Formats: sequence, C-alpha cells, structure tokens
Amino acid sequence: MKFAHFSHVWNRPGMTAAQRYELLWRELELCDELGYDYGFAVEHHFSPEESWMASPAIYCAGAAQHTKRMRIGPMGYIVALYDPLRIVEEAAMLDNVLNGRLELGLVSGILPKFFRPYKADFQNRRILTEEALALVQTAFTSDGSFDFSGPVHSYEAVSLSVKPLQKPYPPIWIQSRDLETLRLLAEQGVHTGSLFFMPRQEVAPRYRQYLEWWAETKHPYQPNIGYWSLVYVDETDEKARAEATQHVIHAFTKVFGFGDGGGVSYLELAKNFEKRGELGAAEIARNVADIDFLMDRKLMFIGSPDTVIQQIREAATEGLFNTLMCEFNIGFLAEDKLIRSIELFAREVMPALRDFEPC
Repeated sequence: MKFAHFSHVWNRPGMTAAQRYELLWRELELCDELGYDYGFAVEHHFSPEESWMASPAIYCAGAAQHTKRMRIGPMGYIVALYDPLRIVEEAAMLDNVLNGRLELGLVSGILPKFFRPYKADFQNRRILTEEALALVQTAFTSDGSFDFSGPVHSYEAVSLSVKPLQKPYPPIWIQSRDLETLRLLAEQGVHTGSLFFMPRQEVAPRYRQYLEWWAETKHPYQPNIGYWSLVYVDETDEKARAEATQHVIHAFTKVFGFGDGGGVSYLELAKNFEKRGELGAAEIARNVADIDFLMDRKLMFIGSPDTVIQQIREAATEGLFNTLMCEFNIGFLAEDKLIRSIELFAREVMPALRDFEPC
C-alpha cells in the first residue's frame, strides 16, 4: 500500500489563512521526513467556512519548498474553471519546480457554487475533464508545436515554453466510480479513487473491472486506486476515540459542510445520491456527523496503531483500494496531537501495511 497526506486545508478556529498555510507546510515537512508517498490537496472555492485552498498551483509550489522526496499534486484541478491549456502550462512548470515529483489530478467537480462566479460550464464538466486529459497527453507527447481539436476547445500551432521533466508526462489521476469513465481511465493509464461517501462494497466491483481493463492494456506500471478518509492514531483506542470525537463532530457540523457551515448540505447531498440510485451513499451522507455510525462501519480510521492497521486491512480488502489518502488535520486538533498522530501512523501503521496488496 501507499500513503498520502491529504488536506482540504480546512478552516481552523482562531487561525488566519496565513497561519493555516504555515501549519500545512509543517505537516508536509514532517510527512516527507517520515516516508509518506504523496501530498495531495483539493481545489475548493468560495467556502470561507470550509476549505482555504483555491489554488492547486500555490499548493504544489509551496509544498515543493518544504519537501524533498514526497510526490506532490492537486486532487485536483477543477477542469471546467480553466482554459485547459492553462492546466497544461502550469503542470509543466510545476513538474520542473518539483524536480519531477508532480502527480496531476483532474476533477470534473460536483458543486455548482464553484462554477457560478466563474460562469463555468457545470453541465458539460465531464466532457471538459475528458477533453483536458486528451489535451495533456497530446501537448506533452508532441515534438515541437502541436494542434488539438476537442469537443469544446481547439488550438493550432501551440509551442509550450516548458515541458515536464517526467516523460511522457506526470502521472495523472481522475477520481471516478463511473464504469464508462473507469474504462477510459484504465485504457489511458490514469489512476483513480473515491471518497468514503461511496460504500466500499458498491465501488469494489467497479474497481475490479477497472483493474481487468488495465491489465488488458498492459501498461508498464501498476494502477493506484485511492480512498480518502479521516485518520487519527493515539496510544490506545480509548485515548484516540476520546480525543477524536469532538474534532470529527466539529469537522462535519461546522466545517465540512461543502462551504455552507454544515447541516442542510448533507441532506441535499443525500437527496442527490438518492436521485442517482446510490442509496448506500445517501445513508452515509445523512449520518456523516454520527461518529458511532462512521466508526461502526470503519469509514474512519481511529484508534491505536494495531486497531488502525486492522481497520485499514479490512477496508482496503472490501473496497479494493491500494492508496490511502489520510486527512489528519481534523477540526481544531492541537498541533502536538496532530503531529503525534502523523508520527504514530508513519512509524507503526505504514510499515505493517507496506507489503499488503489488496488489489
């Protein structure tokens, strides 16, 4: 298994944005020293109650200055908010700034509120994301200038000032649970994954099919399937549960409400899942602030190192993921306890799971 420090760069009480970024860099420096594989962050907008990360490029450039080994990336660019050629140019520059350590995440986006101020095309976000994937591949595999004609954007005789260090291009991630999309990703050698909102037993068959398609294409590297969840490790189960509870409840009632301060947005999310026939996801959304519900279903990994190891083994086997994206900075967790959790996870949990191959 592989392990990522993942950050929504959530708002923390009593902190300015500047202080929050400084804490983020300290987290990444520590993770880099401790052997984490990746550092990832979201792109969110217009959410002062929730995420303070509106720029993937700034996250990657800042992380580059505070890490030496970890692979760094956005998870990911919300494609429809950009001319995709801007993503191409930024990715090329960032891979050089990171000395060949960029992981390029692209997402279609799920929240209309991010799109409206930009007057971006929410309805065609999936088409735009697939187009951006094709553009990245065309731009970075072309010698000299290139032409590109997609369903929305066309370019003629474009010459990039900078090409990425990694050849043919940095690894690409597109989070998805849609079978049609997963087939495209497998064929194109693109990594994928999901959030804990999607029941693992429902997405596992889709990822099994994705792995079969990947094997048929015979890529020279193995696929990564990511899974995002909250993680807190302490010396005992009792200490971990006692400490984490208040922060999880805070995160899911005051912060991670998709920018609305919590509450009703989860009901709206549940309704959206129900409309799509995803009843398991709707149940998780309705109960996301119930720590007993989350713990009983191992949707979070909270406990002593031995307990967390077992939780992750069971969840990865059920959900068929091999890359755990760990959100460590939860609620208003004190920095010393945050650091201890990151250290315990690295020193006791990661070594026990390194050779574990759930998929």
